[in-house]
Amino acid sequence: MISLHTSPVRRRRLGVATAAAGLLATLLMAGPAAATPDPGDRGAARTGVSAAQEAEAAAAIRSGEIPGVDEIVHSSNITHLANVPKDALKGLNTDLAFQGKYAFAGNYDGFRIFDISNPRSPRTVSQVLCPGSQNDISVSGDLLFLSTDSSRSDNSCTSTTQPATEKSSWEGMKVFDISDKRNPKYVAAVETACGSHTHTLVPERKNVYVYVSSYSPSATFPDCQPPHDGISVIKVPRNAPEKAAVVNFPVLFPDGGNPGAPDNPGVSRTTGCHDITVLPSKDLAAGACMGDGLLFSIKDPENPKIIDRVQDNVNFAFWHSATFNQTTDKVVFTDELGGGGAATCNEEIGPKRGANGIYDIVGRGDHRKLVFRSYFKIDRPQADTEVCVAHNGSIIPVKGRDLMVQAWYQGGVSVWDFTDSSKPKEIGYFERGPVTTDTVTTAGPWSAYYYNGYIYSNDIAKGFDVLKLDDRRTDPAERVRLDELNVQTQPDYFGR
Repeated sequence: MISLHTSPVRRRRLGVATAAAGLLATLLMAGPAAATPDPGDRGAARTGVSAAQEAEAAAAIRSGEIPGVDEIVHSSNITHLANVPKDALKGLNTDLAFQGKYAFAGNYDGFRIFDISNPRSPRTVSQVLCPGSQNDISVSGDLLFLSTDSSRSDNSCTSTTQPATEKSSWEGMKVFDISDKRNPKYVAAVETACGSHTHTLVPERKNVYVYVSSYSPSATFPDCQPPHDGISVIKVPRNAPEKAAVVNFPVLFPDGGNPGAPDNPGVSRTTGCHDITVLPSKDLAAGACMGDGLLFSIKDPENPKIIDRVQDNVNFAFWHSATFNQTTDKVVFTDELGGGGAATCNEEIGPKRGANGIYDIVGRGDHRKLVFRSYFKIDRPQADTEVCVAHNGSIIPVKGRDLMVQAWYQGGVSVWDFTDSSKPKEIGYFERGPVTTDTVTTAGPWSAYYYNGYIYSNDIAKGFDVLKLDDRRTDPAERVRLDELNVQTQPDYFGR
């Protein structure tokens, strides 16, 4: 069922106050455990809600204040063109990458390649079974990169789960040759300390550098020992990817990073980075590192250098990802409050927790500083059964404006404007109603990215979505065409 909501936002106090207050207390006081990011190897288990919360959600649906179960709603400037459900890969859908007429979609069970030459009718080109959460994905030339952040019996695509306490267990980066999109070939694997939760490419002509983000060490894990205060840097020769190897492990937090609880209750202790975004044309990177936000220089890609570091010990629980604006005078950091497993888009949690933090970048060179300006969080209400969290998004390239599209799990897809970094505002949205009204369920868009005139979204549960955005503020972006897009490797849209 599809309905069209043309009002800019829908506001309503959702959830029984006492229940929501209890959730808020848990998120605030539980420390690092409350912000364990992203679902586990097999996905988050469904958890029940109270009878009062279930009744509240049902009443909100009946009144039209939130969409019905699986009902699609969207703003008047967005059209839903296509949905391709899951097929052979039944795991959670994850990140996206693009090259020419192809979209590459990660899944906990492997990856899928789509032909998007007709965005209204994407076609599956191939599906590769290669389990290992969360299969964060990117592409460069004939190479595809896949992250494994779950302990496996070996580095093959037929591996099975195995405890991280066993020395023979494997986690890290996998590399595929995709010169034949119908028949990708697995060509290399590199084991990295604590695995690879996400990764970021710094492409060069002869080599591709890969920044590997991982965290949560333990003295009981032979291959993930504390302290773990940096990132792995892998060098992959394009003409000999089988020679890929770790060439450095720069320490980013010589003081150990944010200590988290009990010093900073509700804030994750920094034990590595969750995600890094680079802007190679500016030799700049931004790191979202659990309890810390970083700005660093990548003039020497093997040896990144920290320029500035910030914390938000009041409203941020887990620094999850980062996005530069095109002129490199702003960066948006996201907070993954609840670790992608909680309903946090409601009035009780409020507009500042689980939000985006917008920072201006002021100064020059190695003296640049990150200066906080404001928070942005969707204010479209979500039921207490809907996992809602600030997640992956990308710039919409329009000169003179700072526009972004972003995934919010069951909060849907949000298009928003942060040209005035002190007064961000949503200008469009697309979302589905709750998957169910009786259990908390992980679903909704993991990633939502703008690529060559369309928005592509990888819904964790529902599959691959294509959206068309028609708005005078965003229409100029349709003239910007890319040959390749890995969102964590931001292109220089206008300087090419």
